[in-house]
Amino acid sequence: MAIAVRRAQLQEVALNEDEYRAIVRAIGRDPNDLELGMFGALWSEHCSYKTAKALLRQLPTEGPDVLQGPGENAGAVDIGNGLAVVFKIESHNHPSAIEPYQGAATGVGGILRDVFAMGARPVAILDALRFGPLDGIVAHDRLRRATADRAGDIVLLVGADTGRDGIHGATFASVEMDERSAERRPAVQVGNPFLEKLLCEACLRLNELDGVTAIQDLGAAGLTSAASELAHRGHRGIDIDVDRISRREQGMTPYEAMLSESQERMLILVRPEAEAAARQVFDHFELHADRIGVVTGTGRIRIRDHGVSVADIPLKALVDGVPLRTPVASFPDRQPTVVMPAVEEPEAILLDLIASPNLRSRRPIYRTYDHQVQDNTVFGPGFDAALLRVPGTNKGLALTTDGNPWYVALDPYEGTKAAVAEAARNIVCTGARPIAVTNCLNFGNPERPAIFGQLQESIRGLADACRALDLPVVSGNVSLYNETSERNIPPTPVIGMVGLLEDLSLRCPSGFQEDGDLVFLLGETREELAGSAYLRLLGAPAEGRPPMVSLEMERRLQAAMLDSIGRGVVRCAHDVSDGGLLIALAESALYGGRGLRCPGIVGPISREAFFFGESQGRVIVSVAPRRVPELQQLMTSHHIPLYAIGVIGGEDFQVGSDIRLSLDSLRQAWETPF
Repeated sequence: MAIAVRRAQLQEVALNEDEYRAIVRAIGRDPNDLELGMFGALWSEHCSYKTAKALLRQLPTEGPDVLQGPGENAGAVDIGNGLAVVFKIESHNHPSAIEPYQGAATGVGGILRDVFAMGARPVAILDALRFGPLDGIVAHDRLRRATADRAGDIVLLVGADTGRDGIHGATFASVEMDERSAERRPAVQVGNPFLEKLLCEACLRLNELDGVTAIQDLGAAGLTSAASELAHRGHRGIDIDVDRISRREQGMTPYEAMLSESQERMLILVRPEAEAAARQVFDHFELHADRIGVVTGTGRIRIRDHGVSVADIPLKALVDGVPLRTPVASFPDRQPTVVMPAVEEPEAILLDLIASPNLRSRRPIYRTYDHQVQDNTVFGPGFDAALLRVPGTNKGLALTTDGNPWYVALDPYEGTKAAVAEAARNIVCTGARPIAVTNCLNFGNPERPAIFGQLQESIRGLADACRALDLPVVSGNVSLYNETSERNIPPTPVIGMVGLLEDLSLRCPSGFQEDGDLVFLLGETREELAGSAYLRLLGAPAEGRPPMVSLEMERRLQAAMLDSIGRGVVRCAHDVSDGGLLIALAESALYGGRGLRCPGIVGPISREAFFFGESQGRVIVSVAPRRVPELQQLMTSHHIPLYAIGVIGGEDFQVGSDIRLSLDSLRQAWETPF
């Protein structure tokens, strides 16, 4: 079969010749320019996950509390009282690399629309500076799914006028970046937060109308993706009159209108008899709405321009027909051990570590955000996990994102298990029970065998950890081709997790609470330094195996923590992770504004591993002296090792004869400006 288009034209839409041949077979002819652009957008890595889709089938996606799993705008999980939490995580790597301000702003805007498109009011967003999950609360009977299930429904395009910004954004996010990437700056969308707020309020009001049948965000691939996915989910078709779309710029072609990724736009499906009521809502919020089409029973997307057909594609081919890729994977030999440099000046190293960019206080960043808006924040930034009150109840939602690219670079399987385990520990340290996961998998060019091997092993680790901890994956995102001039980003799976606290009065803080309380370490410390912040500080080579994760131990530790916090035995709890035990102890001292006296090394372990090793499955807790026997009994019943570490009190942070620092000097280092 001859290729009827030039290779440059295929490259423009990020398709290869085999994929072009598959398109011709699917529609029985050569596609025109608009159809080729639509296939390029929906068959892009960004929209289709053609490299990762087969691997993602390993993930557990079902559970007794799951109301909506992957495949919709966002996941939804039952939290009792007839309510659900809606959440998702996204990346916006490629646009942010080219235009950081607008790339970041529109990344947040896109995930906001994913949540309120489900009928949920957004209540929080977590930003790991990789873009975190956004959560919303909605009643079960108000949960909205973006599915066209009835022919004859009217298609309304609501919000901003359509411009040329973002055209080919999905395909741009599906190829590696090079020296010409800056030329693609027009592909980065421009956001309007005020219009986003109006859209949010209008969509939530629409959710109360019986005649509104579906709400869909226009994100990657714009109207092409939104219209196609809506119709295909309901096994329907859709007709679009592209000339009815309000445009921000003169001379825009149907190609540009269908593939624009202009922000603050929603696709609304309404029954004909409900259109007037829907328009009253739009008028109230001063939003413009175009009637651009109708749902059909054809199973096709048909585009007309002033009555002339410009595209006619079977939806099954467009949405699900992309040929899946199976790149070659390679797995480098991993060195089992790492040379441990001796700790010569532990006090100086502690100060340098706690002042390092990845461990210092994030307060200079998060103080620029309003983390008390809506007045439901119980624990804000600085705790193991954020904790929000569920309005109208005494329940709380704990939220966190976690990931450690240094572990994953050394061992993608163990590193991703560690990310899931750490997120779960952060949740249980607040007293909440982990209930569901969303994931954001950020990797380099999967056409390179080593990179695809990282992706493959990372997803395997994610699947195994979530199954072992009974955590369904209800939503997620895959971002590949994060490569510039043949340099790939570190493999960075980011885990978002939500937990449920049934009674907010049982919440547990991270900082030391009372002078005279005793501090204990739960879990085992091993001779594990590979991938640690300590070795990075010393400039040691990135080699060896990262800390191993025992998922059975993590299960027992979580159960023990929930048991001891629920009984009121533990006054504070803090996960031991990046930087090791000394960093965790110092952070709890600083959070609580109380000193610590620690006799020194506990157990047959090197000073390096005890101070700065990052062995998994560990938590520090503080307990009133009279309740120590209860803690000991609980840990014994759950088979969790327990070690006495020190006593809270004073103005100094003291560890044996090695370290004696005032809290003021420790805080000064910790609050080093960015």
